[in-house]
Amino acid sequence: MNPKALAMRVLRVVLLLLALVFCVWSLASQWDDTVRAFEQMSWYTLLGAFALGFGGLVAWMLAWRTFLSGLGSDLPVVAAYRIALISGLGKYVPGMVWVLVSQVEMAREYKVPRARSFSATVLAIATSTASGLAVAAVTLPLTSPEARDRYWWLFLLAPVLLACLHPKIVTWGLNLALRIVRRPPLEHPVSVASTLRAVLWTVTGWVLFGGHLWVLSAAAGGSGAGLPFLATGAYSLAFVAGLLVFLAPGGLGAREAVMVLVLSPVLPAGAPIVVALASRVLLTAADLVGAGSAFLLRGHAREDLPDGNEPAPAGLSPSTQTTGTRPTKEQA
Repeated sequence: MNPKALAMRVLRVVLLLLALVFCVWSLASQWDDTVRAFEQMSWYTLLGAFALGFGGLVAWMLAWRTFLSGLGSDLPVVAAYRIALISGLGKYVPGMVWVLVSQVEMAREYKVPRARSFSATVLAIATSTASGLAVAAVTLPLTSPEARDRYWWLFLLAPVLLACLHPKIVTWGLNLALRIVRRPPLEHPVSVASTLRAVLWTVTGWVLFGGHLWVLSAAAGGSGAGLPFLATGAYSLAFVAGLLVFLAPGGLGAREAVMVLVLSPVLPAGAPIVVALASRVLLTAADLVGAGSAFLLRGHAREDLPDGNEPAPAGLSPSTQTTGTRPTKEQA
């Protein structure tokens, strides 16, 4: 194994350990309050909310895989699941950049060029942010005057960010970023079809996450026909707010503050913080279960790769690897 490959493997292990430490810390720091919150809810409520949250993670993994496929790398679902769910723990390390770093490096095991996996990850983050604001802008103004009055300026960004997802704009932006770091441009431009499919998967994720918060809110005393829409908008806005506070592990604090603000008018006194804490713990557990199951699927991820696209042996330099797709000028 050459020094560079060894250094990247060590970095990946360190990042994984850091992510686990921050996960445990975020749970332990609110353990007593969390236990009291869980005691107020039935086991089937917690299980249902967990399942919906886990489903949201899978939907977002499929959105990232769709972008990656559109850029030229068709990964089997199991391989994409392994990369996305393990690297997703990087969001618990302050800085948020570690998700991008770990995802790019893990994708190299499956011969995905760094520029391609970098672009797919950036597109997935941009899509989740833009569509999240759009979901909040559609659901909250009519259901939460508090959110409308305080976060109206964020809602105004939604159509602007959605417009910026146009394939021509993102292709230009990604190629500009690659040129700045002296990398070749994308082999395949971002297509309308892959963008629409990825947006659909991303919105599906928002619906599942919204269902997760709705189940918890209903169990805490919420009711009414508008509660599912309010819960979906509350989670979407809270998640985007957590992204803005990127130094906090997983948006800790900011996400809960937004949830409490939006849910307070429709839940009994004290219930919004119970819901926010339960949501945080269940989604952290979903991240850990996802990463653990992805780790166990390592062998299956290798077996499912098509011929000619096996994971690169450790120490093989990028210049001697192929991408498993049409050869680029550099590879030819």
